[in-house]
Amino acid sequence: MKIARIYGRVSTDDQDFKRQYRLEEEARKQGYYVAKTYMEKASGTTADRPKLNELIDDLQLGDVVIAEHIDRISRLRLPDAERLVNRIKDKGAVLSIPGLLDLSQLNMDGQPEIAKIYLNGLSDMLLKVALLIARQDYETRKERQHQGIWQARQQGKYRGRRPDVNLHRNVFRLRNAGTSINETAKLAECSPTTVKKIMKMYSSIDDIPL
Repeated sequence: MKIARIYGRVSTDDQDFKRQYRLEEEARKQGYYVAKTYMEKASGTTADRPKLNELIDDLQLGDVVIAEHIDRISRLRLPDAERLVNRIKDKGAVLSIPGLLDLSQLNMDGQPEIAKIYLNGLSDMLLKVALLIARQDYETRKERQHQGIWQARQQGKYRGRRPDVNLHRNVFRLRNAGTSINETAKLAECSPTTVKKIMKMYSSIDDIPL
């Protein structure tokens, strides 16, 4: 029995998992038993993702990890991306991306050793190219975004993100009341880093924008 584990990732709240869920249907049509589907909202530029880590921990020898596109797995720089992929390979699992060479679909039993080496080498080469393209696409988008912001600023149209005034006021009041940074973060439902940034922004609560 071919066992698959589906991984889906979106980076913003505006995206959903509909396309990733369709992977389950396609996998079952291809004869896979889907052991589990792992979905999360996270950036592809970090390898430390809870659901991805859970998937890798769950992997068994011969499992197939299926993702819609390579950028769902990684938008990391190539060395970090390869380390991430190697974590999957080290568990004896195979990464399957529609449109890329997929060794999980090839029966190499009985094939000459030289053929296995060739196919594995070809798969690794295509995977490396795909990882590079995923990273370059991310960097191109970021550069275009920065250019757009710069142009908007030049035209006086960019004002940046409006601060969460209620959050800023709550943090400022809690800290002025002597509440610790960590406790303030818990009560205000934000991170300790956010607390520190907010406190650096204002000398008094009257400076907080309305």
